[in-house]
This record gives sequence, C-alpha cells and structure tokens, in this order.
Amino acid sequence: MSSFSFAINATLPLFILIAFGFFLRKVNVLNEGFLSVADKFNFKVTLPVLLFVDLSSADFIQTFDLKFVLFCAIVTSVVFWGTWGVAALLIKDPSKRGEVVQACYRSSAAVMGIALIANIYGTSSMSGLMILGCVPLYNIYAVILLQATSPNGTRGSMKKTLLALCKNPILIGVVLGILSSVIGIQYPELISKSLNYIARMASPLALICIGAEFNFNSAKSVLKYSLAAALVKLVVLPVVFVSVAILMGFRNEQLVAIFVMLAGATTPSAFVMARQYGNEGMITAGAVVITTLGSIFTLTLFVFLLKNFGFI
Repeated sequence: MSSFSFAINATLPLFILIAFGFFLRKVNVLNEGFLSVADKFNFKVTLPVLLFVDLSSADFIQTFDLKFVLFCAIVTSVVFWGTWGVAALLIKDPSKRGEVVQACYRSSAAVMGIALIANIYGTSSMSGLMILGCVPLYNIYAVILLQATSPNGTRGSMKKTLLALCKNPILIGVVLGILSSVIGIQYPELISKSLNYIARMASPLALICIGAEFNFNSAKSVLKYSLAAALVKLVVLPVVFVSVAILMGFRNEQLVAIFVMLAGATTPSAFVMARQYGNEGMITAGAVVITTLGSIFTLTLFVFLLKNFGFI
C-alpha cells in the first residue's frame, strides 16, 4: 500500500496541473499568445536553470561509481538509437517519428529519481550519478533528433546540428551544472535561492502549458503513436533493461535509480522541446498524460516485484 500511495502522490499532482491548464484555456484565462511566450520562456530560462540546479547540487565526486554511470549512459544510448531505428522503419512522417522517439526515451529522471530513492532509502545519493549518466544525453540526443526530424525547415547538415547543440540553452544549463558540481562552486544563498525559485517554475509551467495546448481532436488522430510510446516507456524498457541491470549485479539504490531512468513518466520538457522545434506536440502531450497516469500502476507493480524478489 505504501508503494501505491507513493506512486499516487508522485504522479497525480502532475496530472492535476495538466487538467488545470486545460481548464484555464477553456475559460479563456490563457490564450495562444501567452502559451507561445511561455513555451519559449520554459525552453530558454526555466528548464536550463532547473537542470543547472539539479546537476550543480549533485555530489558526483563523493559518490562516483564508474560502472553505474557508464551503465546509465550506455542504456540511454542503446534505447535512443534503438527506438529511432525501429521508428524509422515503422513511421514514415519524420516529425511524428521524432516525437515518438523522444517520448519513449526521456523520463522525469531527476525529479522522480530523487523522490523515489529518498522515499525508499532516506537518501538519494545514487540519483545524482544516474542524472549524470542519462540527463546530459537525454538533451543532446533530443537536439539531434528534433533537428533531424523538424517539420519547420530546420533540418540540415551536421554543421547545423552541431551549431544547434552549442547554442541550445538546455544543454548550456547541463554543461554549466556539471562543471559547477565538479569544481565544487558554492554559491551565495542570495544566488542559490533565486535560482531555485526559477527552477521550481519549470515543471508546473510546462505541465500547465501541456494542458492548455492539448487538443482532443488532434490527440485522437495520433493516439496510436502516444499509446505505443507509453507502452515502450512504461513496460518494454524497464522489463528488458532492469533485467539486464539485475544480471549485472545492480541492487538497492542503484537498481531503483536505473528503474526510474527507464520507467518514469515522459518528462514535460520533451513537450517543450518538441514545440520549440516546430512540432505540433500532441503525440508528446498524449504520452506525458498517459505515462503520468499509467506510472501510478506500473511504478507500484515494479517496486512491489523488485522488493518481493529481494532486489531492493
């Protein structure tokens, strides 16, 4: 029951914010002009600051485990290139392909990982290393993917892609956050509090925008893509790669961190990035909604099974 309560408390508030955004759009509190500006603000300011705060505050050096970090990085890479390869065979429309792939491999790793590990073990030291192994790659791969599949004419050469990587504000936040952690910079309370205030805006604002921009008619037309991405995210990836992790000897905090990396709900930032690269975003929005609700049950089931078999 405690696992079920945790899953509800971790995921249901996210769905409520999505529903709240949908309501605000219906009663004309939010309009297209606001949402366009909010998407850009999230992409260029709040999400980069959130990643910077998460990464700069993680103690990578003290808890560093090369095998664990490499496993997270390699699995993230295998999942990304594997899903892109399969999607290339099955989905003809590049923009739909890009949204499906991003929805499959990007999790709310930082927020969900820290919360779940701390809830079970009282500490979240392994979440920092998991974030180091996957979050930078999440964002690097997202830029490569969306640049390559964008419907708004931004597709181009490798030079364009590399330039987009260098200029991407989210990646800048990732790089600065890692450097800040490794160097051990201690920011004055005035700065750290201000950054935390900005960071706290990222997820709520993204979720409200998802709800406000959600269109049932558009979502229904691409529902099969959202459902396929959700199935891969919540079931296929954790079953396959958590099994591999168990065979490789990962247990307890490390195994929970790997599990969240694979099975957590699709991150709202995937929707923000999809929109910024010219995609409609309905596949991603649908995947966020479905995986957010579905993870209430899948997280509970997997945690129960892992505990029952003595792996955590």
